[in-house]
Amino acid sequence: MPLVPRSSTKIEPYWVSDCGRATLYLADCLKVLPILQGSIDAIVTDPPYGVNFQYLSYSDKQEGYQEWCASWFAECQSVCKGPIAISCGISNLCDWPKPDWVMCWHKPACMGRCTIGFNNWEPILVYGKSRGKQTSDVVRAPITPDDSLYGHPCPKPLGWGLGIVEKLTIVGDTVLDVFTGSGTTGVACIELDRKFIGIEIEEKYCDIAIGRIRRKLIEKGYAKDTPPPARTKLGRK
Repeated sequence: MPLVPRSSTKIEPYWVSDCGRATLYLADCLKVLPILQGSIDAIVTDPPYGVNFQYLSYSDKQEGYQEWCASWFAECQSVCKGPIAISCGISNLCDWPKPDWVMCWHKPACMGRCTIGFNNWEPILVYGKSRGKQTSDVVRAPITPDDSLYGHPCPKPLGWGLGIVEKLTIVGDTVLDVFTGSGTTGVACIELDRKFIGIEIEEKYCDIAIGRIRRKLIEKGYAKDTPPPARTKLGRK
């Protein structure tokens, strides 16, 4: 997975909600992160796992994976004032710098294979101190059918985002997801009255995320049920 050099080209959001509570960039995260200095209270993200998974326009290759993760993680540490939570996958757990804590994502009824039989949990690495209230370090989020996720190959369930965001942040915080995907973190942020900034390199996934976030904004009374404005592809890699 190649590193992307910093660019002096101005990066513009792909979409900003009328109420200003959600912003989405269609670009490589290494290009966007440097412009977000001082604006991020917490990061909640689910990066590719380096397992040779084929997305629409790029392949999640193992080659160069650790170096690539180190580059964007360093940028995250630079821009974030509070905790960083990374859903890293069990196979990558030992490849990351030692976290301040490891939360558990419990996936009831999920029966993936493992060396002792079946697996129904995944680690969430936490760097930095939680801004939320003291609570359990377990996020219980079953994987259930959700038509709003159609079109993304490996979305996280809404309970995953709700659990992490609620435990690590407070109302009014600005939360960043550097691998927005289907927009689960964004939907969770709007539900919990946080502001959201997302970065996603795939246009189709951006549009899925925007649709989900808009529906939640309307449900919460932050936006009216009107068509979104025309968007540009400025800032895309």
